[in-house]
Amino acid sequence: MPVTYKIDIIAALKSAGYNTNTIRKEKLLSEGTLQSLREGKYISMDAISKICKLLNCQPGDILEYVDDE
Repeated sequence: MPVTYKIDIIAALKSAGYNTNTIRKEKLLSEGTLQSLREGKYISMDAISKICKLLNCQPGDILEYVDDE
């Protein structure tokens, strides 16, 4: 997977005051997105946009390209 997460996004959301119960209750992110984040899988650009809004950051702050070679 050449694009990886620089940070633990769920931990960053918790630090910003968004625990998983709040995220689910307020429908900020879907359960599928949360599970994909836990597993290090890709998520949609819409989800990345929401995370950036919640964390007040840019996509480059949470994602990085790592060459497979």
